[in-house]
Amino acid sequence: MFQPVRLLYISLVALLLAGCTATPSGGTTAVSTLTVMTHDSFAISAELVTQFEQAHHARLVFVPSGDTGAALNRAILSKEAPQADVFYGVDNTFLARALEAGIFESYDSPLLADIPASFRLDPENGALPVDYGDVCINYDRAYFEDHKLPVPQTLSDLTKPEYAGLLVVENPATSSPGLAFLMATIANFSEERYLDFWVDLRENGVVVVNDWETAYYTNFSGSSGRGPQPLVVSYNSSPAAEYIFADPPVTEPPTASITGPLACYRQVEFVGILSGTSQRMLAEQFVDFMLSVPFQEDVPEQMFVFPVNSNAALPEPFTRFTPPVDQPALLDPGLVAENRDRWIQEWSQSVLR
Repeated sequence: MFQPVRLLYISLVALLLAGCTATPSGGTTAVSTLTVMTHDSFAISAELVTQFEQAHHARLVFVPSGDTGAALNRAILSKEAPQADVFYGVDNTFLARALEAGIFESYDSPLLADIPASFRLDPENGALPVDYGDVCINYDRAYFEDHKLPVPQTLSDLTKPEYAGLLVVENPATSSPGLAFLMATIANFSEERYLDFWVDLRENGVVVVNDWETAYYTNFSGSSGRGPQPLVVSYNSSPAAEYIFADPPVTEPPTASITGPLACYRQVEFVGILSGTSQRMLAEQFVDFMLSVPFQEDVPEQMFVFPVNSNAALPEPFTRFTPPVDQPALLDPGLVAENRDRWIQEWSQSVLR
């Protein structure tokens, strides 16, 4: 979730602390400014910002630029006169578009040796993986216990009559998790049959809203305790967030995720050095920083996604309450780029008519 006040604070800290840097002889050395364009959900601990700036005699300026699609559009439209040195936040549903636009310079970071090949989707290393998250169905544990109703285990289960009216999803035309869930249904049922699943889901009373916030905090009963739907499209990390932010504290979250084979769609987010940067060396250092263990271990509790560096440890709530997704649903980024708009249009005609 985006925290605009926090990101503004981080940027102000960067500006105030890095105006000049003391040298051992007592003088000062000039600092270089690195501008990082991000989507609006980017977050980082202020302490890490300070550490990077002091280590590299630099000033970091973060430029939040909307959701993933809007931020990528900005980077593409300004590629002849780049507004930043580094871009973070393009995911695998938009990756092919970014690569086709040629906005990144290749960089073979030495930290890639610590990242599994399954996350490295750009063979030219223009876009380097930073984190990943799994979009899954979350459920209200108390509802299913109280109603003595088995928790659905597959996407096909959601069309059964016992789950009529129990699921809320986000519109894929307006919501990133909504789009990811649409991709999951295509990966499960194929291009030829996924609309049949959605028609069955519509007839079974699926509720569609425009954004994740409405789905999770208004419709979903597991978060507010008052919503009408006990099933929601959210993230595998949402139960950990429920535990961390619970007030008063709880011993376990009120929600859990359905993580069976192909039940969750995996989103991988990337960072890249923007073509034309005048700060190539500093940009490389920042990319290395994002792939290093300190940043990777900061990621879960800042953005509630998972690190890609195999050496990064997860916070305890994540190890307890986010079971691994061993068989995520995935689609080739090129296939997504070629068909995304058509799939959304077909979905709209079948589900919203």
